[in-house]
Amino acid sequence: MKKILSIAAIAVLGIFGTQAQDGGFEKGDFYATGSVGFTTTSQGEASTDTYTFSPGAGYFISENIALEAQLTFGSATVEVGGNATDSSTAGGGLGAVYFFTPSNKFTFTTGLGLAYIRTSVGSGDNALDTNTFGVNLFPGVHYFVSDHVVLRASVAALAFQSTKMDVEGAVARNTFGFNLNLTDVNFGIVYKF
Repeated sequence: MKKILSIAAIAVLGIFGTQAQDGGFEKGDFYATGSVGFTTTSQGEASTDTYTFSPGAGYFISENIALEAQLTFGSATVEVGGNATDSSTAGGGLGAVYFFTPSNKFTFTTGLGLAYIRTSVGSGDNALDTNTFGVNLFPGVHYFVSDHVVLRASVAALAFQSTKMDVEGAVARNTFGFNLNLTDVNFGIVYKF
């Protein structure tokens, strides 16, 4: 699936690249961004469907640095042998992105972000809640396909996560990872106002 998305992104760049007008960011620019995701997994009698929606916004506080804020909403259904369990996710994040050549229509970036996600499995009094805090350092690229539309891609390179169930006596699970292969590529669209 990621190979198909990569090929689609390259095709879009090729189609619009020759028609692209001058683009670029500068201090004071405001933009909206976001992503939508769907994943389905099945193995034997078990299947999982996951949906995510993450709108965000950014503002250039200097020539090279933009501050970003993002909300995250999601839901998942896990079905095993005819029994289904639903979960929901809500959270947000704050971060900063450094643009190496922001006035060009193609630029490399690096970002640092903080995130909080609350996941609830089940419903009502029987719901089990989990809180996750994360810090991510991620390299990426931005490419203007017009004066206002930008394609973005990033790779989760360095990440720390702390996840803890919201029950008395729970112990946090801490995860640290470094990933520079292309197994965790994220694509998005930016609209510059």
